[in-house]
Formats: sequence, structure tokens, C-alpha cells
Amino acid sequence: MAVGDNVPVRKLLIGLTATVTALLVGVVGTDFGSAIYAEYRLARNVRSAAGLNWDPWVAILGFPFLTQVRNHRYKEIEIRASGVDHPVVGKASLEATLHGIDISGSSWLIPPDAKLPVRKAESRIIIDSTHIGRFMGIDDLLVEAPSRETNDATGGTTESGISSSQGLVFTGTPKASGLDKRVSVSVDLSFADRDDTTLVLTATGILTGPGTADEPVPDDKTAAVLAEFSNTITGQKLPFGIAPTTAGARGSDVIIEGIASGVTIDLAGFRQP
Repeated sequence: MAVGDNVPVRKLLIGLTATVTALLVGVVGTDFGSAIYAEYRLARNVRSAAGLNWDPWVAILGFPFLTQVRNHRYKEIEIRASGVDHPVVGKASLEATLHGIDISGSSWLIPPDAKLPVRKAESRIIIDSTHIGRFMGIDDLLVEAPSRETNDATGGTTESGISSSQGLVFTGTPKASGLDKRVSVSVDLSFADRDDTTLVLTATGILTGPGTADEPVPDDKTAAVLAEFSNTITGQKLPFGIAPTTAGARGSDVIIEGIASGVTIDLAGFRQP
């Protein structure tokens, strides 16, 4: 007799399947719920330790979560805080991506005073076009990645989506130079000071053609316009005190990024003084 024709056997198989399914759903639900609670607690603790005005966005990545807890090691943690007060540009966003976080010396619910050994830390400050423009006195400033990278099918950017630091396109109205139309300028980014916390913006030339304002600048105004689009922005201290290693554009933002291996961090360091 086929199993399908045997009602008792069929009921047993259905019951076993339902039981196994319920157990799997329960395990996954417990794992998911534990991860959400750990993320919530970490967000609250980063807020209090770093002196933020609201909870940052936090994600503890990797499945299953409880296996990571048992191994005392999280695979990856992402922390993002937007609209953070910045003493120089007014507002900025902070991001950190941590890989290989050792929690053996603290708790799976990372406390505010934890010292965390991290295999690799990626740290970023993001400043949008609006706040850079206000700082520079160019109210309608728009920042874009270099046109050669924007048009590149591969994106021409780093793994984190940041363009190169050379040839960014800054577009805005340089009123201080006596112009009333938007122009586009090529700008290079670099770092200064011993700890590389000053971002240097150096305008190198006027841009015309597709993807720009396509507005020429009179020869007698060129030097003034390039000077207006050049500046230095101090106080670029990355989360957890990671030294900047690159800068570029992502979307309409300028991003300063640092990557370090084998570091120990604390939550208070997410926002540097």
C-alpha cells in the first residue's frame, strides 16, 4: 500500500513535518529577536557613551546570531548616525563598519564602557553638499564624483562606494567672484596636519561640457573663482579615532574614510571631541 493511501502514516508524517517546522520557526524567531534586542541595546549604549542626541542606526550582521554570541565574536557591526553636530561645518554624519569584533571581555549586550578588540575598522565622516556650501559661502553648491567615474560602468569607486579624491565636480554660483551664474570646477581633495584631520579642497580648473554647468568663466575671473572653490575644513576626526586614508564623493556628499586593522575601540570614541 502506498504511503499516500495509508491515512495513519500520512497523519504521522504531517504531524512530524508540522513539529519540525514549528521548531525551526521558533529557533529562527529566537535568533532574530535576540539580534534585534542586542542591536537596540547597542544603539542606546552608543548614544549615551558618545553623547549623541538620538539613537544611531545599528546592525549586527551575520546568521545565526546566537552562534556568534556563543563564540564571543560578532562578524560585523554597522553604526550610523546622521545630523550630528560638528564644530566646523555645522552638521555631519558618522559611520563605522567593524569586522571581527571580540566580545569575550565584555558581554553579548555590549555595555557603554566595553573595550572591544576589532580585526578591522572602517570609519567615515560624511558632509553633504549643503553644509560644505554654507561653510564655503556657496549656497547652491553641488558635489559630484569625477565625471570619468560617473560614466564608468564599474562605478570607478572604492568598495564602500567612494570616488577617487582627484577631479571631483563642484558646481555653484561664485558670487564673491562677481558672477551670477553657476559654474563647474574640478576639485582635488587631500589631507593636512600631522594627524590628517584637515581636509584640503584645491580647485584646479573650470569645467565645461556635458555633466557640468557648461558655463565658461572670463579669464580675468578664473583665479578668483578657483580661490572661492578652494578651502580647508579642519576638525575631521573620524569615529574611533581612525586616521583618514582617503576622501572622495558618494552621491552629493563628500566622504572622508579611514581603515585600520587590529585596533581596540570603545563606544565613547564613536564621536570624537
